[in-house]
Amino acid sequence: MHVSPGAVPPGPNGGERDVPSGAGAGRRAYGIQNNGLRVPEYPKEDSMSKHVLGQNQYGKAENRIVVVTRKGGDGSWHEIRDLNVSVALRGEFRDVHLTGDNANCLPTDTTKNTVYAFGKEHGISSPEAFGILLAKHFVSSQAPIREAQIRIEEYAWERIPVPTRKEQHSFVRKGQEVRTAQVTYSETTGLQVISGLKDLTVMNSTNSEFHGYIKDKYTTLQEAYDRILATKVTSRWAHSAPAAEDAGYDWDRSYKKVRKHMLEAFAETYSYSLQQTLNQMAERVLDNCPKVNEVRLNLPNKHHFLVDLEPFGLKNDNEVYFAADRMYGLIEGTVHRDGVQPVIATSDWIVA
Repeated sequence: MHVSPGAVPPGPNGGERDVPSGAGAGRRAYGIQNNGLRVPEYPKEDSMSKHVLGQNQYGKAENRIVVVTRKGGDGSWHEIRDLNVSVALRGEFRDVHLTGDNANCLPTDTTKNTVYAFGKEHGISSPEAFGILLAKHFVSSQAPIREAQIRIEEYAWERIPVPTRKEQHSFVRKGQEVRTAQVTYSETTGLQVISGLKDLTVMNSTNSEFHGYIKDKYTTLQEAYDRILATKVTSRWAHSAPAAEDAGYDWDRSYKKVRKHMLEAFAETYSYSLQQTLNQMAERVLDNCPKVNEVRLNLPNKHHFLVDLEPFGLKNDNEVYFAADRMYGLIEGTVHRDGVQPVIATSDWIVA
């Protein structure tokens, strides 16, 4: 028996298929169009509902894509970009939630397919540029989609040089540091690009003190005049609108520049608190990167405590430490240019 696309198969005796009662009573009823095809009849929105659908978004998360670019006359010189891409779409999705009408719903599987197709069609010059292409595509190609947010993590690979051969296609994973990017494109507010990094572990083995703090009856921490200062940096920085809209903007160069100034500030600051170091790192970036408007830092204090060696008749002259994994102090802050509205704290109102 042939059934036309979109039609519902008839019942066992050739008549209409009944919608069962009881356990199957929630199944959708079908109406008949002039062409004989049956279309679903969606339940009407409950106008008497006491509840309001709030902020919502959907998309395919953590699409891992690796693109190999072959260069040279014979294609033997390889470059790779290894990304983890998450897509979030916002827009006219009220009926999808309230009545089950999917007419405005682009399947999450389609968003996944788009990521891989764009990897082939456009390549990946940087996480930011790839995110801009995707975000603009989803908003411009589908009317119900009013805003798209693309979150990307990049895992860096370093080339393994092999002097004995011309071909260069061997790589080693470069540390634990992860580069991040978040691109949001909206019909109303335009383009917003936030770059970042995470899991960048740094340490100063001296030039750090911590004293003069509040002491109450619960305070047991001893003042320190020479200590190890270590942290695992998570940072995000917002680019100005002209930078985001500049098709020729060098995102890779910008990332390296921000990272360089952040690390130099950490190394060069004589620290009296991790809060002070945070501010110095952010200000150094803003002073040297004019197209960055705002810097947010998340700095867990990777505590190193002096080990008491006196029971063994030994003096510990700031040489032997115990590295504590948990618990830890968590220092966070945002520094932005005067007159600029901060966007990072409010840019991801739904946490994936």
